[in-house]
Amino acid sequence: MSFGLPPLKVKPEHVSNIKPQEGPFGVPSPLVAGLAATKSKLGMSHPIEISERNYHLNQEKMNMAMLRNIQGLHAPLKLTMEMKFTSKVGHLPFLQRSNFQHDVLTAKHLDFGFEDILNTPELCEVAGQPHAVVERSLGIL
Repeated sequence: MSFGLPPLKVKPEHVSNIKPQEGPFGVPSPLVAGLAATKSKLGMSHPIEISERNYHLNQEKMNMAMLRNIQGLHAPLKLTMEMKFTSKVGHLPFLQRSNFQHDVLTAKHLDFGFEDILNTPELCEVAGQPHAVVERSLGIL
C-alpha cells in the first residue's frame, strides 16, 4: 500500500542508448561540437540526479499524503489553498520580496541554504527611485 507516496527506489524516467558523435579516438570532439553540445548528448550524469532535482516536490507530496492520512482531507486542502494565496500576494516593485509567509507554510524558514549565505549582488533586488520604478513597471516611463 503506497498511500500515493513516491517510490523510494530511484528509477530513470527513460531508458535509451545514447551514442555521442565520436572523434577519431572514440571520444566526442569538443572542438567540433562544443562543450555544451557534447554534454547535452551524454544524458544523465548520475541515476539520483532526477530524484534530487525533484526533491522538494517529492517531499511536499509525502508531507501532504501523511497529513491527509493523519488529519483527513481538509488539512492538505487548507494548506494548499494558503500556499496558493501566499504566492499571489503582490508587492510594489521597488520593495524587496521575502516570501516569508510561504517559507513558514513550507517550513523552509528552518533550513539554511547557499542562497542564505552566498547571495550574490546581481540576484538581489536593487532599490531605486520608487516613482520611476513603478512607472517603468506600468509601461508609462
